[in-house]
Amino acid sequence: MPLPPSEEFYRIKKLPPYVFAVINEMRDKARAQGIDIVDMGMGNPDGATPEPVVDKLIEAARNPANHRYSVSRGIPRLREAIVARYKKQYRVSLDPDAEAIVTIGAKDALAHLLFAIIGPGDVVVSPNPAYPIHQYGVIMAEGEACMLPMPDPATFLQGLKDLYNSAAKPPKVILISFPHNPTTLCVDLDFMREIVALARQHGTYIIHDFAYAELGFDGYRPPSILQVEGATEHAIEIYSMTKSYNMAGWRVGFCLGNRKLIAALARIKSYLDYGIFQPIQIASIIALRDCEDAPARICSIYQDRRNVLVEGLNRAGWRVEPPKASMFLWAPLPEPFAGMPSLEFAKLLMKEAQVAVSPGIGFGPMGEGFVRFSLIENNARTRQATRGIAHFLHRQDALAGSGSAALHV
Repeated sequence: MPLPPSEEFYRIKKLPPYVFAVINEMRDKARAQGIDIVDMGMGNPDGATPEPVVDKLIEAARNPANHRYSVSRGIPRLREAIVARYKKQYRVSLDPDAEAIVTIGAKDALAHLLFAIIGPGDVVVSPNPAYPIHQYGVIMAEGEACMLPMPDPATFLQGLKDLYNSAAKPPKVILISFPHNPTTLCVDLDFMREIVALARQHGTYIIHDFAYAELGFDGYRPPSILQVEGATEHAIEIYSMTKSYNMAGWRVGFCLGNRKLIAALARIKSYLDYGIFQPIQIASIIALRDCEDAPARICSIYQDRRNVLVEGLNRAGWRVEPPKASMFLWAPLPEPFAGMPSLEFAKLLMKEAQVAVSPGIGFGPMGEGFVRFSLIENNARTRQATRGIAHFLHRQDALAGSGSAALHV
């Protein structure tokens, strides 16, 4: 009798169930029943891509010459465009041929870069909580993910220094991301200088996921690690057009910096893909070259939404601090629920307030005790969310017999 194929797959066994799928399934079931769920879970931009970019895509897609395979490294003019933007915005000079490569979004960049440079026993150190691919991209690449607590950047930096002093083998890669997802923590250029100095001292590479490069609030400008003198000797930076230009579904990202890492990624990509559909690349040139005001305009929308959300939550009795950057709010669970698992609280919030958020545990064990709000709903929907939350918290107070007055949002 023939044996059935094994049901176990080596890499799949290493991946835990996707926590966010639980919330998404609950949301979909509720909406199927006609319940209006305000979805502030996934960081999926709701805005339109700038019109000139869409127009260029349509024009380029009508040209049959663009229907063929493209180039896995990205077309030269797009690489030249991102290098020009870095020169203007950060005063960083890069070689578009040796120090820049186009990727199919930031996730593709990070996952395939780790696959290219990490092997069994290689340690990649990064903060926790973290965007899941920062940990599981390492695991899928057969490396060892070393997660250091990051209640604040200074604590992470000290933990990194302590690790270098105590580890028998130094990390091969430091993987960071600022502004940080999910915590929204931000750093200045001096922090980046210390990271580069540690990498130089110990012969370590740095990967900086710069997905929220353009989303700084109240005058804060997130620094590029490549602004540090000599950073390209050790560092590579991942820049994405997803949030800065409302181009999430277009899947356009870049890796910039260290030549050896760029070459390794280019070699892996030559085996894996033929690059992004060429009309998308051509349209992306227009975004970088002709839509310079788009990132600031988009950032202003997120800042306004942040203000509405923070004001509404605080008025509801859920004390939160306004983030300095990103498209998220990282919120400790409100006091009456401080001991509840974040996934259970997220389920309760959806059931009782009709608001979907991401549970902190989905970002690693150190995310427990928090939930993440995404600023992806307009101001009216955000106010609807905070009203629902206020009513939910008031009902909890009433059930607890606290005697507190009704909260108004």
